[in-house]
Amino acid sequence: MNPDALTDQLGLFLDVLESGSFSAAARLHPLTPSAVSRRIDALERSLDCALFSRSTHAVRATPAGLAFAERARRILAELHLARAEAVSLSSAPEGLIRIDSPAPFGRRHLAPAIADFLTAYPGLDVQLRLIDSFIDLHGAHLGEVDLVLRIGPLADTRLVATPLSPMVRVVCASPAYLERRGVPRTPAELLEHDGLDWDGLAPAYAWRFENQGKLAVYRPRRLRMTANNAETLVFSVLAGLGVAHLPTWLVSEYLVRGELVALFCDNGLPAPEPSGIYALRLERDTDSRSRLLLEFLKNRFGPTPPWDLPLQGALQRGASN
Repeated sequence: MNPDALTDQLGLFLDVLESGSFSAAARLHPLTPSAVSRRIDALERSLDCALFSRSTHAVRATPAGLAFAERARRILAELHLARAEAVSLSSAPEGLIRIDSPAPFGRRHLAPAIADFLTAYPGLDVQLRLIDSFIDLHGAHLGEVDLVLRIGPLADTRLVATPLSPMVRVVCASPAYLERRGVPRTPAELLEHDGLDWDGLAPAYAWRFENQGKLAVYRPRRLRMTANNAETLVFSVLAGLGVAHLPTWLVSEYLVRGELVALFCDNGLPAPEPSGIYALRLERDTDSRSRLLLEFLKNRFGPTPPWDLPLQGALQRGASN
């Protein structure tokens, strides 16, 4: 199998795993649901094991499928990196790329990605500035920097936005808090719980849940702590102070390890928010250095974010127990 065919096959498998159906995965590719089913059948025959259990309602990964998914993700990342290294050796790009990013996302996900990018492109350098607030996440410093990473809705349509990753938000609490206060079964019950929330500028879709086809706000009445820093809210929810509504890129590792519990996820992760994670720039025709980094980050963080795949697997394993 050539590298492109292998990339397509593994990407299709991961899309089926994430979406939970052949029809949903087919919409992400120029394929029919029956064609997706045939390709997954062929992959299962080549591996001599069942990757999915099928029903009329959903397609769920088997234990073998979940194990294969973790390796498939690593294989895809290595293929993208190998391709980037091959390009770097043939074209040898050089120069400096300047980036601003929200500090929590930069520390957790962007900095490791840039380290791999710089390994693949030894002629390039990156100046990364991490921002602890929302002050310049709309791109006010563009011109001084080449790219600004933005999380959430885009307010300035003059800027050119490259989608890097969808974003999913989950309600979570520590096991100790839930044992002490009980487990809310519906978002409406959150009103009677202790909350941890943003101080001032809250994310657009925080504490919003679908109710009869419309978004409704269900927010704890009592807020034990408010903060203007996302990682502060993580520390507080881990300490058992209350319930928080946080993005999976921030809390996935704690949910997978069982240090936090995801609420209202009996059917898997909630749908992604209408907004996501973007890279903003001023010009539509950007320089070749920035284009290389944008393509690298798109492959690294999408279409299924690397922090969501193990979490989805953990939720599926929990549902099957």
